[in-house]
Amino acid sequence: MKAEPKPPEPGLRMGKTSVEETPAAADPFLKKMAAAFTDGILRRGVDNRYLVLKVNTVQNEGSQEKHLIITAAQSLEDQELCILRDEWDDLSVEPGDIIHLEGEYKADAWIIDKDFGYLILYPDMLISGTSVANSIRCMRRAVLNENFRSCDSSSHQMLIGTVLHEIFQKAINDSFTQEKLQELALQTIQEIKHLKEMYYLNLKEDVFKQEIEDYLPSFSKWAEEFMHGPMSADLPMMQQTLLSDRNKNESPYRIQVTEALDIEENIWSPRFGLKGKIDVTVNVKIHRGSKATCRVMPLELKTGKESNSIEHRSQVVLYTLLSQERRADPEAGLLLYLRTATMYPVPANRLDRRELIKLRNQLAFYLSHSVTKSIAEKEQTQLTPLPPVINDSFACKYCSQTYNCALYSRAVEQPMDKSLAAGATLPKIEKMTQHLKYSHLQYFSLWYLMLTLESQSKDTRKSHRNIWLMSAAEREKTGDCIGNLMRTEDVQTICNGQYLHTFQHKHGTIPNTNLMTGDRVMLSGEERRLLALSSGYVKAITRTTVTCLLDRNLSKLPRVTLFRLDHEERIGGIETPLGNLSKLMENTPVSEKLRDLIIDFREPQFIQYLSSVLPHEAKDTVANILKGLNKPQRQAMKKVLLSKDYTLIVGMPGTGKTTTICALVRILYACGFSVLLTSYTHSAVDNILLKLMKFKVGFLRLGQTQKVHPNIQKFTEEEICREKSIKSLTSLEELYNSQPIVATTCMAINHPIFSRKRFDFCIVDEASQISQPVCLGPLFFSSKFVLVGDHLQLPPLVLNSEARGLGMSESLFKRLEQKQNAVVQLTVQYRMNSTIMSLSNKLVYEGKLECGSDRVANAIVSLPFLKNVMLDLQARTDHSQTSWLKEAFEPNNPVCFLNTEKIPAPEQAEKGGVSNIIEAKLIVFLASVFIKAGCNPLDIGIIAPYRQQLKIITHLLNHSSVNTVEVNTVDKYQGRDKSIILVSFVRSNKDGNLGELLKDWRRLNVAITRAKHKLVLLGCVPSLSQYPPLEKLLRHLHLEHKIFNLPLGAHESICQYNVR
Repeated sequence: MKAEPKPPEPGLRMGKTSVEETPAAADPFLKKMAAAFTDGILRRGVDNRYLVLKVNTVQNEGSQEKHLIITAAQSLEDQELCILRDEWDDLSVEPGDIIHLEGEYKADAWIIDKDFGYLILYPDMLISGTSVANSIRCMRRAVLNENFRSCDSSSHQMLIGTVLHEIFQKAINDSFTQEKLQELALQTIQEIKHLKEMYYLNLKEDVFKQEIEDYLPSFSKWAEEFMHGPMSADLPMMQQTLLSDRNKNESPYRIQVTEALDIEENIWSPRFGLKGKIDVTVNVKIHRGSKATCRVMPLELKTGKESNSIEHRSQVVLYTLLSQERRADPEAGLLLYLRTATMYPVPANRLDRRELIKLRNQLAFYLSHSVTKSIAEKEQTQLTPLPPVINDSFACKYCSQTYNCALYSRAVEQPMDKSLAAGATLPKIEKMTQHLKYSHLQYFSLWYLMLTLESQSKDTRKSHRNIWLMSAAEREKTGDCIGNLMRTEDVQTICNGQYLHTFQHKHGTIPNTNLMTGDRVMLSGEERRLLALSSGYVKAITRTTVTCLLDRNLSKLPRVTLFRLDHEERIGGIETPLGNLSKLMENTPVSEKLRDLIIDFREPQFIQYLSSVLPHEAKDTVANILKGLNKPQRQAMKKVLLSKDYTLIVGMPGTGKTTTICALVRILYACGFSVLLTSYTHSAVDNILLKLMKFKVGFLRLGQTQKVHPNIQKFTEEEICREKSIKSLTSLEELYNSQPIVATTCMAINHPIFSRKRFDFCIVDEASQISQPVCLGPLFFSSKFVLVGDHLQLPPLVLNSEARGLGMSESLFKRLEQKQNAVVQLTVQYRMNSTIMSLSNKLVYEGKLECGSDRVANAIVSLPFLKNVMLDLQARTDHSQTSWLKEAFEPNNPVCFLNTEKIPAPEQAEKGGVSNIIEAKLIVFLASVFIKAGCNPLDIGIIAPYRQQLKIITHLLNHSSVNTVEVNTVDKYQGRDKSIILVSFVRSNKDGNLGELLKDWRRLNVAITRAKHKLVLLGCVPSLSQYPPLEKLLRHLHLEHKIFNLPLGAHESICQYNVR
């Protein structure tokens, strides 16, 4: 990247063309763009990012060109010209697009033509080299592969390839003798991850081992030919052009691989919009006559047919582009076919690179334009057609996306335009999807649209791009990064692919950070060339050290290397839900039954008599379990046992939902049924298992050990395999068959166990919080299912307002709840005293909730030192100003609303969000008094709807001695409780500005049902009365005389009071 001259003045001229610009200030579009790009994405330099302002097609001396008016300035005033010539003029680029330019800015323009420069469209969308290579024959398949990754399932040949790759990668740093290769082959096959894939594919271990061993002589042959000493005359001669077009030396040469520098080198390239893992990065000597030159090259391994195909060669060419992020341009790479030991040099000439970058741009364009906005704003957003279906029966026959291709065509494209599936492909599409009704196709297209809209709101690219577009120091300010880290101890190998690294800060203390144990992180070097070295999880974090479990061993890097750890947000992608949606549409008995029940609302069926399902030998055990349950819980057990299809259990607040599920699992286990226990979160799954443990019921917990509760980790597949030293397929099968109860999250349903194991029942906890396609996942693997939840509490979280309007926040629980004969309500609660319970009974549950006992109904908070604290408070403040204090802390007054209207306590709207500093101070004061009065800090919970308010409250608590009080959003408190709950509603303004969060009565219901003994609500009554749910609550509180007005300036004297 050369230094750039001063950008041209408006009115740019090149040759015989002229482009007149509209001044930025006069153009509404430019104003809109200026507002959209305020986060520092636009820049010049190596990682330049330009915003396209205008696109003009121009005729220049008989040739067509595209002229782009672009800017890298935040103000959009400093504009430049980019000219696309030759075949670049067919690039799909629009105003508002972000581009990266490779080349030089000279003669008042960027020139991108057949000989010079590259344009990368949406460079922050990193696309794998494999995806780009796969798009050569069929762009449609490449797009479907990105969206339906979970459908591109493992195959026998793929597993052979994976195992052979690993053997070769281990041998290149060791030895290629047959004896050593046999040893490495056995070690690799015995790894749990490969045994799991063999189980999934139903392979025989001895047969698979023989298939692997058949390749090993070729490994030795390759080593003899290409890893010899340089003087050996036996090195094979090569005639193909090795270097790029600039080097015209065509004389024969020999290649000698002298060293493997890296294995599975992970590279992100924000310059070329690519990412990938290079099989082996090798040091190569090229011998020509008596001369030898050295070069670092990518070596790509292939285990299939020796085709030297365009796809295989293209992958190597793309790896030469990726390599430039770390080192000098290799100008070529190597392609090795392991079956025959044949190695091809692959020159990376400009023509191939240019065409592959154009393909990458085309793929990026399709992935970024998956929906289209109608010109008429009132019409909803629509899905766009995919790239055209190719007419190649051979390619389609072996394509893993054939069904999804046909399904998308029938459900989405044909209703728009019949001609999109014209010709020879139409009968095939009709035949593959003929089992689907119109209602099924509608369900598929609607959910595909909603998932796509939501994925755009969740887009993780924005947080990803900050890793390369922002310095560690900038990212540290938001708490999403720790920079200036140095490795302190030797790297520990936990197992193949997991390495424990410990880092300390260059200046001693780790700065304040949001990173926590279990968070996913990306490790990079502080140097730009060491971007994205490895990913993993935070294992432990202290004031001085961070320990991480990473997927690569970085011990080869110098000790003085400075690293940065970035939080890598893994917001659930759409691959799993789309995969579930596709599976729901398959022509199988399981999918057909689920379509009937879920889409077409077939009535759920029930058996008449319990005696027909209850084994005689289990009756006493079941009777004993039922004795410990209340009447609604017993009804739930009976309903589940009698069901042929499904049961819904409504778990109202405090009604012992977890206890009920635990009892249900025990009963089903006693009856000899197998159970799949799931939920959306790891914590929800583990809460049930922690209870189940006490009853000596065995289970297998799937999932990554580090995400599982410490007390449950010994039941995880990973720990059991390690403890029992499982190294054979037979032992693994025994483990899978030994446990009738398996527990995992809804997102982990691609585990190999589900390929061969079917359960009698699937229980889904938190079902009312899970979106329909995610909830579907585990239901494919059971005969009957039980959904447990409460649609009057939190719904599935949907960020996109249009998706929400289309119905995405309707859970499967809510959808099926209309079938009343399948619903059981748990109404007896053991959490709230009667006063607190009356709020939700009045607002939401129509009086259905009841206290489990008088003890629950009359329970109050214990504050043994309250009298002394109140005397102390009154001595410090004007007595006439503090009458509200007695009501706020009185144990016999379980509910009170403190109105801040007169203080006043206005909200503050900042870039970080909405907050209210006076409310925050009052909340900390209230917590301080409760603690001084004798309440354990762990028994107090603080709730606020906005993260910015939580940050301020946490900051104030940390500077007091009350820092052990939990502060969280309503969503994080779902399913939990505290003795005392303090709620800060935050909103207080005179302009009627309403946020979305407080409009949801379900969120309010959760907030007011977390407290067992004392609920203190804090906010401005006039402002909050504008929210219908809160207006109803405030009306009720007013009638009950539970609202207390805080006087003018009430916070000024009392907020100084704190725990000493």
